[in-house]
Amino acid sequence: MIYRNKRLNSIFIGALFGISIILSGCGSESGEAKEENAQIDLMLDWYPNAVHSYLYVAEEKGFFEEQGLDVNLHFPTNPTDPINMVASGQMTLGITYQPDVITARANQGINIKSVAAIVRSPLNHVVMLENSEMESPADLEGMKVGYPGIPLNEALIKTMVSEAGGNPEEVEMIDVGFELGSSLVSKKVDAVVGAYINHEVPLLASKGVETKTLNPEKYGVPPYYELVLVTNDENWEGKEEEIRAFWKAASKGYEWMAEHPTEAVELLLKNQDEANFPLAKEVEDESMAILLPRMKADEGFGSQSKEDWKNVADWMLERELIEELPDLDLIFENLLEEES
Repeated sequence: MIYRNKRLNSIFIGALFGISIILSGCGSESGEAKEENAQIDLMLDWYPNAVHSYLYVAEEKGFFEEQGLDVNLHFPTNPTDPINMVASGQMTLGITYQPDVITARANQGINIKSVAAIVRSPLNHVVMLENSEMESPADLEGMKVGYPGIPLNEALIKTMVSEAGGNPEEVEMIDVGFELGSSLVSKKVDAVVGAYINHEVPLLASKGVETKTLNPEKYGVPPYYELVLVTNDENWEGKEEEIRAFWKAASKGYEWMAEHPTEAVELLLKNQDEANFPLAKEVEDESMAILLPRMKADEGFGSQSKEDWKNVADWMLERELIEELPDLDLIFENLLEEES
């Protein structure tokens, strides 16, 4: 069963676990012990949107119930919530970004690890208006690029411009917060980075604003996992069985979503947080079409490799986003490998 929590109040999370412990000791009316579903608290990376549809499918189709799980979804109040609340043990699992996991482990010594890759390549592209004359990152020389003040985005621009033969020092980076779309439309900036091709781009298109994008993978940036599922070391040690059960159900939800994308979006819309983050069907349909090929893996949904983690960590070290390389044997687990 999925429960939605619009305004996370961490005070009550411990109480939820306490209640589940108490309930697990209760017997059925016949006097026989009744096994309670395991509780999984999951912090999303953002409010519900197309990339989370497989979770709602897994609930609606009973896949979590089949695995003996009750899944409680929580929405973040700031981007650091998934990592911080998973690290503190207030959440069993969280959805966050691969570069953030590397930073947390390498720079801050936070003992979190990725257990699945959800989106396998960057959704964060350089976005500009369709009628822009820019065709290459080198054309950003002398231009203003808006970004949400996140160092990763500065590293993306420097890498892309350099790879294309330009001088990244000639690009003016402007912190526009999260007003990326409006800054582009108002021509406060010439391009933006930090905008997502599965959200801002179709959202602008739905308002009649056509754009074009530059993919960082084509200009020297390794194909990092945009979204990963994380837990902490203690949870992995003590709840590995439940985490594997969760991913088994989530993978079943993903397979159904891939075969029935329109119906999956409809399930998402039924579960949207309409008061705080209303969704538009045409935007989420387009988002789903963009996401599905980026979620697919030959080795299976969620698979991860040491090579991928090393490539991204090496690039981040080169760009001085991290101070040292993290231990790659501790930073991820591949759930598609057989349990030891």
